[in-house]
Amino acid sequence: MTSVVSDPMSPPEPGSTGARMRVQRFGTFLSNMVLPNIGAFIAWGLITALFIPTGWIASIGKAFGFSTDEYGYGFVGQLGGWEGSGSDGIVGPMITFLLPLLIGYTGGRMMYQDNIRGGVVGAIATMGAVAGSEVPMFLGAMVMGPLGGWSMKRIDALWAHKIRPGFEMLVNNFSAGIWGGFLAIIGFLVAGPFVSEFSRLASNVIDVLVENNLLPLTSIFIEPAKILFLNNAINQGILTPLGTSEALDQGKSILFLLEANPGPGLGLLLAFAIFGKGIAKASAPGAILIQFVGGIHEIYFPYVLMKPILVLSVIGGGMAGVATNVVFDSGLRSVASPGSIIAVAVATPGGSFVGVMLSVLVSAGVTFLIASFLLKIDRSEDDGDLTAATADMEARKGKKSSIAGALVGTTTGGGAIRSIVFACDAGMGSSAMGASVLRKKVHAAGFGDVTVVNKAISNLRDDQDLVVTHQDLTARAQRGAPSAVHVSVDNFMASPRYDEIVELLQARNGAGSGAAAEPDVPAASGMLPEEAVVMTGRARTRDDAITEAGELLVAQGAVEQSYVAAMHERERSVSTHMGNLLAIPHGTNEAKGAIRRSAISFVRYDEPLDWNGKEVRFVVGIAGAGDDHLGILRSLATVFADKSRVAELERATTPAEVRAVLEGVHA
Repeated sequence: MTSVVSDPMSPPEPGSTGARMRVQRFGTFLSNMVLPNIGAFIAWGLITALFIPTGWIASIGKAFGFSTDEYGYGFVGQLGGWEGSGSDGIVGPMITFLLPLLIGYTGGRMMYQDNIRGGVVGAIATMGAVAGSEVPMFLGAMVMGPLGGWSMKRIDALWAHKIRPGFEMLVNNFSAGIWGGFLAIIGFLVAGPFVSEFSRLASNVIDVLVENNLLPLTSIFIEPAKILFLNNAINQGILTPLGTSEALDQGKSILFLLEANPGPGLGLLLAFAIFGKGIAKASAPGAILIQFVGGIHEIYFPYVLMKPILVLSVIGGGMAGVATNVVFDSGLRSVASPGSIIAVAVATPGGSFVGVMLSVLVSAGVTFLIASFLLKIDRSEDDGDLTAATADMEARKGKKSSIAGALVGTTTGGGAIRSIVFACDAGMGSSAMGASVLRKKVHAAGFGDVTVVNKAISNLRDDQDLVVTHQDLTARAQRGAPSAVHVSVDNFMASPRYDEIVELLQARNGAGSGAAAEPDVPAASGMLPEEAVVMTGRARTRDDAITEAGELLVAQGAVEQSYVAAMHERERSVSTHMGNLLAIPHGTNEAKGAIRRSAISFVRYDEPLDWNGKEVRFVVGIAGAGDDHLGILRSLATVFADKSRVAELERATTPAEVRAVLEGVHA
């Protein structure tokens, strides 16, 4: 069976729903703003649980006969901001200022490629929205934060490399301050009122559903959305902000449990553990521990994908759980993340404990009954289907799931792996470097008998054990080698998939047979003359950089002018970004006829270029007529896999020093 590992977000296959993938990416984007700050949400939840008038301390005090007049206006009342305490406390300011500003900062920093300036401007812009609204400004933070980081990045690009030395800090500080102040005003005048109105309307919709006992109907949308990995967009984008606002007013919110309730997943897995067959039945008990205690809900998604009719069971269980919380007027005081029974219990206020625990049990019971009935009347076999369903789930999620991999044991099945091929479109650039990095890891792990070579995809045959490709080329590689294990990467220099390949070898091949010598390749001296080394590139965009590197190859007489156009064509089909600040643009396989001799060009840029959303400072143009360029590609791989070597290239002041670093390394 072919196994596909995607890293990190594969594009949709032909015929798949592009809209669904866009929503998934949007949900992931929202989640990436919220999840790094979950610790702050938990801190706010614990402080709220302890110090608000209905919190644990007040409840315990009342249980022992203390009146709030005797102790409530002491430090407890001051921390909780009780009426009459003379203090605003820390509960309100945390949710009003701290949490939105953290989200805005995180979103701004993300949009400026982890640059702190983007985070600072994002936080300033968010503050305007916070000040312009009377509700916690989570939605505003999710808009103004990324807007601040993205726009600051664009503004900085306008005068990049044009600032006189010594004035950089002055310009950077004033530009961030002026633009951040402008966005704060926009946030105050526009974002704050708009989000306030949106929150009011959304709250009214929720109120209507609650008043008419219709809130359980939300499970009809939420439970299937979880299976399709749209839950982040719903949970982080809508439920968490609205639930936090409601919890601030009422001390709890049912909205926190609409998606996080672990009951439906528990009931489904219990049904498989008792009435399932084959692999599904055997793996279900272990999956229960991961899902119910660990809070990793994705573990049960393949079971539903394997038998899609079972979505009815989780919808029924979800509706039953919501209905139970409605009847008992129960909810959580803060978001439960991950959605484990432990996190749910910690976030449950004292007055809601019975209702919340019953909602988990009832939802699990209803799901179990429906799923058991559907499994009993199903006459098909489960064996093999779970493996396909797990692969389908990983394709929907857009990346490999190490948790779901435990379901089917994908790392232990199959025979020994003796041949690994790193394939790319032309087989002369990206694949050569990726193969060099992977070969080092494989042989260093003791698997010297495993061959690691690079090829063009068009030359693949169905006799390779494992094929590694860029994620955009995996589908083509599968057609050329359908029986192989296929691994997708997007970072050729430092992909975590390489370590997974070594683990797969350890599982399939057993003990290594010792390191092997590197295959002999021609020397690379003379491939990179000093006139082909540019210490300060002029380009400011990816396409201009490709042209700059290609023209250096033309100037050497190594390629015809048409080869430069082929380099652009190659980039449009598959990115040549390698990771670790390096890109190696080269022509398509069809353009090899335009190569007169093998050659390489090198261009360094003072400021990183935006290369399909990734940073690049070093661009190496490649023209490979045969195998005589592989030596320097191996040196490149060795250099850029080592941060100290990359630092040497950054410090180099002459073309001779660059050549010494690149050509003086033995792979």
